[in-house]
Amino acid sequence: MKRATRMVAVVAASAATFAMAACGGSGSSSNSSADKGAKSVINVVASINQWGSVASELGGSKVKVTSIMSNTNVEAHDYEPTTADISKISAADVIVVNGADYDPWASKAAKSTKATLVDAGATDGKKAGDNPHVWFSADVRKTTADAITKAYEKAMPSQKSYFETQNAAWHGKEAALEKKISDARGKTEGVSYAATESVAWYLADDLGMKDATPHGYAQASANESEPSASDILEFTTALGKGGIKMLVFNSQEADSVTNKLTDAAKKSNVPIVNLTEQMPKQYTNLLDWMDALTQDFTKALA
Repeated sequence: MKRATRMVAVVAASAATFAMAACGGSGSSSNSSADKGAKSVINVVASINQWGSVASELGGSKVKVTSIMSNTNVEAHDYEPTTADISKISAADVIVVNGADYDPWASKAAKSTKATLVDAGATDGKKAGDNPHVWFSADVRKTTADAITKAYEKAMPSQKSYFETQNAAWHGKEAALEKKISDARGKTEGVSYAATESVAWYLADDLGMKDATPHGYAQASANESEPSASDILEFTTALGKGGIKMLVFNSQEADSVTNKLTDAAKKSNVPIVNLTEQMPKQYTNLLDWMDALTQDFTKALA
C-alpha cells in the first residue's frame, strides 16, 4: 500500500509539474505577443521644424520626430507637399500642425490618418483669420506642449510618468524664457515698432510693444496682396518722422518693397531686427530661438 501511495504521489506531482510548465509557457507566449505589439517608439510628424523641436524635447527617447519643413527659403503658406511628405504623415502616430490656416496642406493630409492630431493654434483658440505665427506666443507654446504630452500618453500609456517628467522639464525652460521676456520689457514696454510682415507680433506683444505699422500696408500684408504705392509711401514717411523706434524685417520674404522699407529705416537710423518664419538651422529648439530673438529686440534699442 505504501509503494502504491508513493507511485500515485509521483504521478500527481508529475502532472502538476507539467500543468505548471504548460501554464508558464502559455503566459510567456502571451507576454511576448503583448511586448511585440506594444510601441517602442512613437512616430511623430510635425509640419514645421519649430513645433518638431518641441515634440522632440517632450518625447525624449520615446519618440522619433520628422519635420516636413525646415528650410528658411520656403514659404509655409504656399508649400506643396511631396508624395514622400504625405507618406510620412500617413505613417505617423502623432501629427503636430501649426493650424490657423498656416499649413492647411498638413491639416488636410492628417484628416485621412488614424494619428492623434495636435493643432497648435487650436489649443489656444486660434483659427483661420487670426495671426497664424503662433509659435511666437508664450501662451500657445504652453498649451501646445501640454496637448503633445497628452497625445504621447495616449499612444504609450505605460510611459505616462516619463512624459510627465519631460513635460515638467520643458515647462521649466519655458518659464525661464518668459522670465527673460519679462525682464526685457523694462526696455521694450510701450516702444512703437513697425513690421514688413506681422510674423513676430505675438513676441512683440509679450514684450509690451506697440504695433505702429501703417494700416494700409498692414492690411495688404495680412491679405497677402501687394501694398499700393500710397501704402509704401506712408510707411517710408512714417519711418522718417521718428515715431517708429524699430523695424521688424522678415528676411524670408525680401523683395523690392521690403528693400525700400529697410533702406528708409537705415536712412533714418531706425534699428532693424531681422528674423525668419522657419527656425534657422543654428537653433535646435524653439525656446533657444525665442531667447535669441528677445535679445535681438533689446539690443536694437540699446
